Amino acid sequence: MNVSEQVIPALLLTVFAGLSTGIGSAIAYFIKKPKIVYLSFSLGFSAGVMIYISFMELMPQAIQSLGNSWAVLAFFWGIAVVAIIDLLIPEPQNPHSMAPLAEWTNSEETCELKTESSRLKAGPSAALMRTGLFTALAVGIHNFPEGLATFASALSDVHLGVFIAIAIAIHNVPEGIAVSVPIFYATSNKNKAFFYSFLSGLSEPIGAIVGYLILLPFLTPGLLAALLAFVAGIMIYISLDELLPLAHRYGHGHLVIAGIVLGMLVMAISLVIL
Repeated sequence: MNVSEQVIPALLLTVFAGLSTGIGSAIAYFIKKPKIVYLSFSLGFSAGVMIYISFMELMPQAIQSLGNSWAVLAFFWGIAVVAIIDLLIPEPQNPHSMAPLAEWTNSEETCELKTESSRLKAGPSAALMRTGLFTALAVGIHNFPEGLATFASALSDVHLGVFIAIAIAIHNVPEGIAVSVPIFYATSNKNKAFFYSFLSGLSEPIGAIVGYLILLPFLTPGLLAALLAFVAGIMIYISLDELLPLAHRYGHGHLVIAGIVLGMLVMAISLVIL
């Protein structure tokens, strides 16, 4: 399968990864008390997959095609792009800094709002609504390079793209929760909470489409190799700055490590088999 034939599968994988934020919305208002232990493990698993793919698959391919110097430069450029996006997003709405689910669902402001709404039928909380909308915008901006990462990886190797899409989809779940919970408690409207969370995930396929329109006409083996190193940088930054700190904030540190190791092991076995 050549690059042009892989465009549709690559776009579909990116859509899957981005819209998984909607799963977080469903968890937020369908499951009263989600088991945090599962989320800790899944975040560790996602980080393990991303780290293993980056250093054992993407970087070796990039180094082989570009040479060590250019591959390393592209790798750190990927890190720099996500870091700049992080610096531009206010901390309370930044997906890398957002409070764990337990803090959202047990916060004093949320409890007060729920009590007041049930007792006095009060209107929406402007503060919570603003938080939810800003978080949706921040998640959307943050997800844009992830969409490009999934798309570029799938263009190189569809099987590799599948694993990257799954890993990104797993880590998008808590982001969906962070968007939907404050909006749900502010409006008491499940559909609105789901809609904004779903909307924030659309930036990933948009990132893929932008990548397709801008990069594909100029896509050479060298540029594709540089994209792989760039993607590796993005995923390492996400793993170290978002997934692992967030997983440890949920507790169950040994389970997080187990998730990381299992993610690496599953990825290693899959690459050998496939």
